[in-house]
Amino acid sequence: MNDFQIKILLLSFIATTALGMIIIPILKKLKVGQIEREDGPETHLSKQGTPTMGGIILGTSIAILVTFAFLSYAKNELELAKKLIPLAIMSLGFGLIGFIDDIKKLIFRNTKGLKPAYKMIGLLTIAVIYVIYLIKIINLGTDTYIPILKISIDLPIWIYIPFAIFVILGTTNAINLTDGVDGLCPTVSAIIITCLTVIGIIYDVKEVVIFGTIVIGACLGFLLFNMHPAKVFMGDTGSLLLGGVIVALALYLKMPFILLIIALIPVLETLSVIMQVLYFKKTGNRFFKMAPLHHHFELSGWGENKIVSIFSIITLILCIIGLVAI
Repeated sequence: MNDFQIKILLLSFIATTALGMIIIPILKKLKVGQIEREDGPETHLSKQGTPTMGGIILGTSIAILVTFAFLSYAKNELELAKKLIPLAIMSLGFGLIGFIDDIKKLIFRNTKGLKPAYKMIGLLTIAVIYVIYLIKIINLGTDTYIPILKISIDLPIWIYIPFAIFVILGTTNAINLTDGVDGLCPTVSAIIITCLTVIGIIYDVKEVVIFGTIVIGACLGFLLFNMHPAKVFMGDTGSLLLGGVIVALALYLKMPFILLIIALIPVLETLSVIMQVLYFKKTGNRFFKMAPLHHHFELSGWGENKIVSIFSIITLILCIIGLVAI
């Protein structure tokens, strides 16, 4: 498995890198560029027009298809290949919704994109399909592991389904909010996915190991173009895909609560937005200089590379704590 992991990581990395080299010039030529928020940091206005939607979903898709075909025909492990399907549906499905959102933003030249109600319906539909697939098709069960306490609790199905859907939508939104500084979302996501992949190795859940490895390779390939100053942005296409990957792996491992530890940075990004809105409604003032949290530090004088470095180091430490906690 180790040799196979290296091969699929390299495959995903090379596919994403190659696609980035091909797609970015095309996006520039077509002027498919980022539209910065009017209420965002002033320093981001210079990023106006930077290509977006670059490559991560295509690189991931190619690596998944090649891996599926290889497992099915070359290694004669069709059952293992089939176990990749729900993870792929969840992740690529969310990425597709993000793609539609990005397309609408670029066509209409505004930052609103897909109507929130339509976006939520799409995400909710995929979330329900994934949860029911886990329970009814592959009979994964509703037992859920509690890290730190190191116990499993068997949730009634009528509690588990809405709980799992809430975790899916909350995690995806949190990862989406983390995308706003060059290199931040793919770096933090790659570290979290690496942690979940290591858990898959510990518990010998091969499909999690394979899928996680594919996405790690795609993140690394994408980072070549997304680190500051970014040559391309991932947009909702990439951030929703990564959110889908993270929560799909966590639920598959029966460890949604581990996300409260290893994905604390995205959790704090979400809480900062909630606090900002509530505090502003109550007092008329802002609690943070700007939300999400990374913009607060940006306006406090932190450079984008510093934000990415510190948030990534914190995430790495939290992931180590998470591994100890299981």
